[in-house]
Amino acid sequence: MFKDNLMMLRKMRGMTQEELAEKIDVSRQTLSKYETGVSHS
Repeated sequence: MFKDNLMMLRKMRGMTQEELAEKIDVSRQTLSKYETGVSHS
């Protein structure tokens, strides 16, 4: 699933949620929702 792949790839690159969120121009809270499957958009 998307949420699992997102978290796995982020961790493989040694990035925090904050770092990835900044790179993809979303808030850390939004990224967290993506990783937990709460948000799908």
